[in-house]
Amino acid sequence: MNVIKITNEQLQLVEKLGVVFDKSGLQPAAARIASLLLVADQVEMTFDEIRKTLNLSKSATSNAINTLLQCDRVEYITKTGDRKRYFRSNMTLWKEGIAEKFQEMEAVQKIMREILAQRPETTKDFNQNLADMISMFEFIFRELPILYKRWEVENKRAISHT
Repeated sequence: MNVIKITNEQLQLVEKLGVVFDKSGLQPAAARIASLLLVADQVEMTFDEIRKTLNLSKSATSNAINTLLQCDRVEYITKTGDRKRYFRSNMTLWKEGIAEKFQEMEAVQKIMREILAQRPETTKDFNQNLADMISMFEFIFRELPILYKRWEVENKRAISHT
């Protein structure tokens, strides 16, 4: 069972990113594993390598990996002649994940518009803040496709220059 060699700087990044993932709803062990798979030089790791590197129990590692597999944050591969599964960050779905988050935000924004329509006039300040938030989301959803197209053009240009 190998412990993956990561620097102190990388370990600090795992913790920093782990806290962000933790705050976004992942359990702490899953957050650290997702972070490790992004930060470590080795992009594919076995169960035991992950467990030893992060000093997690077998059950915490197993539960966290299953959570990450279920939400498509992590995928695994196998290698011919090796019975182990190698886990890696699911980088192929990042665009879809972002699109899903924006769809969720758009659904919330639409419900917020319904909420605003039924709010009493006696809560003017609250209503104005809600209207401002809705307006900001509408602006973002209007501008997002334009930004995405610009990014695609610039990204293709950058790739062609490398």
